Amino acid sequence: MDTSADGHDENGQSPLRRGWTTGACATAAARSALSALLTGNSEDPVTITLPGGQRPAFALAHELIGDDFAEAGIIKDAGDDPDVTHGALVIARVSHGPQGSGITFRAGSGVGTVTKPGLKLAVGEPAINPVPRQMITAELLDLCTAHGVAPDFVVTISVRDGERLAEKTWNPRLGILGGLSILGTTGIVIPYSCGAWIASIHRGIDVARAMGLPHLVGSTGDVSEKAAQGKYALPLEAYLDMGDFVGGMLKYLKAHPVERITIAGGFAKLSKLANGAMDLHSGRSQVDTDFLASILAKLGASAALLTAAGEASSAGAVLDLAATENLPLAQSIAEEAKVAAARVLNNSGIQIGILVVGRDGAVLGEN
Repeated sequence: MDTSADGHDENGQSPLRRGWTTGACATAAARSALSALLTGNSEDPVTITLPGGQRPAFALAHELIGDDFAEAGIIKDAGDDPDVTHGALVIARVSHGPQGSGITFRAGSGVGTVTKPGLKLAVGEPAINPVPRQMITAELLDLCTAHGVAPDFVVTISVRDGERLAEKTWNPRLGILGGLSILGTTGIVIPYSCGAWIASIHRGIDVARAMGLPHLVGSTGDVSEKAAQGKYALPLEAYLDMGDFVGGMLKYLKAHPVERITIAGGFAKLSKLANGAMDLHSGRSQVDTDFLASILAKLGASAALLTAAGEASSAGAVLDLAATENLPLAQSIAEEAKVAAARVLNNSGIQIGILVVGRDGAVLGEN
């Protein structure tokens, strides 16, 4: 496989190897399968053209030719990205379709089916996203033109063990059941990219809006989500795994509003939000203990406590210090975080709630 295009880590230092999306793998597999169906020989390695013009080549890991179909499979290489589908076998089966039917798509084993509205695909469609469909179609049309045949083929995409892998993705919440989605807008996986996570948040909002859900919860992690679930009797689709990307969620909500959004997170992360940070990752924003000390001053903290807070090594240490004087620091952070979120939503009419959650899942502050 051609993996010559490298990325870099967030510090611009160590080279990180890029990989290929499930959409790119499915496209390569489909092209090779159609070649086998038309000629009796698979293309191996098989070269495709990505939306950006790149021309990667993929080695086959699976091939099968039957009486009226052919299959080819590619092992997905996600590069240095911690992708749950890294190493998965993506298989395309191509068979003849009815005359005039064009190129149609089906979900095979391990590929999900859309069951809820709000996504880019209609309910009942296989979870093969629009750009991968366009890529596959372009490659198959190229082969059909070269061999002088009508482009009437059924493409069935499967992913070995895809149903189990899908449990680690957003698919169950998005109503994509039975397996993974075939994804990718560029064909390339950029290591540790924020874009894919933010896109998943957006799709979660789309599904919730299509279902008419008025109240959504964006959580920074599993503990804060469970705390919110214990407080609100909401359907699973109302809970967004926001992670560190509160800004990406709020900006999308401003353009695609719901009645109410609750932001749930740990004290340290929400103290960053309270101080105006919209990316809560430890590598992209830092806890400002001077900011926390300034809030403690408003709460009437002693001079000794303020000095200790300014010298503290973590947000948790400042919270512990506040407890020694019974100061409601977490509650103040909830109030300040709400103000920061409201600035982003900018009079959109969305009601905002904040839950500051401790490591043990207890709600420490609420607004």
